[in-house]
Amino acid sequence: MNRPLIGITTDRQPATWGRWHEVDATLLPSAYADAVRAGGATPILIPPLGPADSAATVVSRLDGLLISGGSDVNPSRYGAEPHAATTGWRDDRDVSEMALIHSADDIGLPVLGICRGMQIMAVAAGGRLIQHVPDVTGTDDHSPGPDVYGAIEVRTIPGTRLAEILGERVGVACHHHQAVAEHPEFVAAASAQDGLLEAIQAPGGRFRLAVQWHPETQTDHRLFQALAQAATARAADRDAGQPSIGAARSPH
Repeated sequence: MNRPLIGITTDRQPATWGRWHEVDATLLPSAYADAVRAGGATPILIPPLGPADSAATVVSRLDGLLISGGSDVNPSRYGAEPHAATTGWRDDRDVSEMALIHSADDIGLPVLGICRGMQIMAVAAGGRLIQHVPDVTGTDDHSPGPDVYGAIEVRTIPGTRLAEILGERVGVACHHHQAVAEHPEFVAAASAQDGLLEAIQAPGGRFRLAVQWHPETQTDHRLFQALAQAATARAADRDAGQPSIGAARSPH
C-alpha cells in the first residue's frame, strides 16, 4: 500500500543560506517532515496560500493535514486587542491555515495540530486564546527561553483518543507563551501539572486532534503514527467510495 500523503503548513519569512541573505523563503523545521516520515507517511509542504489558490483543491489531494507551530495568531481573529507580549503574527499564514482547516473539515480529512496549530484550530472553530501564559501560571515553564524547550509532564484525559495513543502520562517538550482558552467543537484531551490545557480533540470518529507541545522534536512518534493510520484508513474509504471521517471509532 502506498504511504499516505500528509500536507504540512509552513511559514514565509526572510532567510539566509549560502551567499543569499534575507531572501523570502518557505520555511519549516525539518523535524516535522522527519517525524511524518517516521510515522509512516510522506510529507508534502504547503506554503501560505495566495489569493488565486484553492484550499479545497489542496486538501482534496491529501490524505491528512498537519498544522505546524510558529508565530502568534493575530488577536483580531478572535476579537481581542493585542497583549504587549503578542507580536510577529503573519496574516497570510492565519488566512491560509484557517482556509485549509475549514476545507479539511468539509471533507473529513484527518488533522493534527502542533503548538500554534492547536491555537489556530481552536480559533478557526470560534475559540479564544490566552495571549500570555505567564500571566496565568506565574512562571515561564512552558516557554523558558527564545530557543529552549520546556520539559513538562502532561496527563491525558481518560477515554480520549489521545489517552489511547499516549497513555495516562507523557513527558513532552513545549515552547509556547500562548494557550487555548475556549475551544468550541473540541473537548479537552490533556493538561499540564499546573492545569494549563495541553491538548484538544474533536468528539466522534474523525481524527481531529491538537497538542500544545512539540512532539516532532522527540523520538516518540506515536502521534504521527496515529495520524498516518487515520490518513491510510480515510484513503481506503475514499477509494472504496465510502463516507470518510477517518478511522471508525465510537464517540467520546
